[in-house]
Amino acid sequence: MRDSYTILAQCYDRLTTDVEYGRWADFAQRHFQRLKRPVHSVLELGCGTGSLTRLLAERSCAVTAVDLSPDMLTAAEQKCRGLDVRFLCQDMTRLSASRLGTQMDAVVSGLDSVNYITKPRSLARMFQRVYRILLPGGLFLFDVKTPAALEGADGQTCLDEDDDFYCVWRADYYPRRRVCAYGLDLFLQNEDGSWTRGGEYHEEYAYTMDELDGFLREAGFRHVRQYGDKSMRPPKEGAQRVFFAARKDI
Repeated sequence: MRDSYTILAQCYDRLTTDVEYGRWADFAQRHFQRLKRPVHSVLELGCGTGSLTRLLAERSCAVTAVDLSPDMLTAAEQKCRGLDVRFLCQDMTRLSASRLGTQMDAVVSGLDSVNYITKPRSLARMFQRVYRILLPGGLFLFDVKTPAALEGADGQTCLDEDDDFYCVWRADYYPRRRVCAYGLDLFLQNEDGSWTRGGEYHEEYAYTMDELDGFLREAGFRHVRQYGDKSMRPPKEGAQRVFFAARKDI
């Protein structure tokens, strides 16, 4: 949603201190080293406030980072100053090679950004675009929350607070739509001591691993593997998060 992440961008990093960006970057680096070609250029889809972007750029990658939220991109640009990063405010399901101006060695998408594409055919088309954007031998890495994770979130209410912000959110899973919806209420304290309130609504789609594998192969990928959470081993039964690595033929 284009209006999302407006107020959330201001406190997003403080709400996600438990996210292991370093391990995500290490996971990507291990896969890059397995390729038969060097990785110099990376496209990141759904970059958010740029925490993973910065780590990839610090590892000598030229990164093009894409996000639909101008507020998140503003935070990302500040975080990545001085690094070889280009930012694009763009719907990642509609990005084209002509907009980028060049093909990429690798495409990455972290923190279940794929789940936020709630129309399966839109996701299938995005995978096709990714395939065209990749150079021969290029790699596509992404992670997803599994249906077990999204179904298990139903009814959960969480609270985060500090001296100058307060966030409460509730998750509701709708089986017929296969969507987990999150409603957030945020309160941020201003410099004059007053408070600003904002509300946001987000949805994630419960894709099965077979569906995602099928979309990747439909797009042209022939080398598709699944991994446990930031692990080089296959996912375990009941996994909450699964990583995909798909390689384009040389």
